Amino acid sequence: MSQEQVTLKEVKTRKERRIFVDFPNQLYQNSSYFVPAFFGDDMADWNPKKNPAFEYCEARMWLAYQGGKVVGRIGAILSHRSNEKWHTRRMRFSQVDFIDDPAVSDALFAAVENWAREKGMEEVHGPLGFCDLDREGMLVEGFDRRSMFITYYNHPYYLEHMARLGYVKDADWLEYFIPVPPADDPKALRIKRIGEHVLKRGHFHEVKVTNRLAYKPWIKQAFELVNEAYGPLYGTVDLGPKQIDKYATKFIPLIEPDLCCLIADQDNRLVAFGVCGLSMAEAMRKCRGHLFPTGWVQVLKSLRHNDAMDMFLIAVKPSLQGTGLNGAVMSYLWQGAMRRGIKIAETGPMLEMNEKVLAQWKTLDLTQHKRRRCFVKKLS
Repeated sequence: MSQEQVTLKEVKTRKERRIFVDFPNQLYQNSSYFVPAFFGDDMADWNPKKNPAFEYCEARMWLAYQGGKVVGRIGAILSHRSNEKWHTRRMRFSQVDFIDDPAVSDALFAAVENWAREKGMEEVHGPLGFCDLDREGMLVEGFDRRSMFITYYNHPYYLEHMARLGYVKDADWLEYFIPVPPADDPKALRIKRIGEHVLKRGHFHEVKVTNRLAYKPWIKQAFELVNEAYGPLYGTVDLGPKQIDKYATKFIPLIEPDLCCLIADQDNRLVAFGVCGLSMAEAMRKCRGHLFPTGWVQVLKSLRHNDAMDMFLIAVKPSLQGTGLNGAVMSYLWQGAMRRGIKIAETGPMLEMNEKVLAQWKTLDLTQHKRRRCFVKKLS
């Protein structure tokens, strides 16, 4: 543990923002479990000119220095829309990383808490992003498992710091590791039968899409369904039109028709969908999150040759939840995974209290291999 003084500097310039975004690459350079996000996306998230969430959010960022070297970072987000929806007075902390030194974590969280008090907030919670489609939750189990590019990785010592600083559990997310069943597996066949029955009984149909461009007419409906289905869940706020454009631009290039299921009713209105993508973890590790000048080569390789997939989103219209539509979605995704030779699927974080979503996995052989947490602290 260093005895050198910690100096905190607020991030103001593009150069400082680049240092802020790149710090995890330095901190975890010797970790085989850390997977960076897209560098350009993280840069844009903190830029009011590029992130539509600044229409209802305020944000600040700080870097911690010790002996002239960056030793920590933290962001703070004041989401007015979230506070209005949930009737809270909360400040979010986001993208926090630090060396194992209490002086560093003390200084970082003090900056967020002081700003929260200045803004009249009563609590600080996180890690959360600007919206629910951003990375969220600090890893509390599964430190020996490789991360996904859509989730955080952190060292185990973070938890000791959080407890010392007075932060306690507010909500947990679970993640699952699922072997893709072979086509003749009884469980896979049962899911397929359920899916076919539900589609026939409800007069629903799978939307046939053969290339990525064909998804564009469905994007608005898909995100409207996300707003409707995920609206009651912890920390969510509805996505606006500009945010929809932002996340569509981010995820559409990663979508494979075999791994994206759209289900519509007789009026061709979307009632359920599921989106997966080939795992980007190894590609992102190799290029350290930088697509240019050569990182895109690694990404293209991942999109062509891969036996693992990441499960991003599954949404079912609330009035149709419990009807088995999620089984129809899962059946499509598993069949697509089999055709692509995919052996392993990994889910994104799912709230542990979201029993409807968690129940859909119980028919499969799976392992809950990670847990991540949103912490909260009441301010004095």
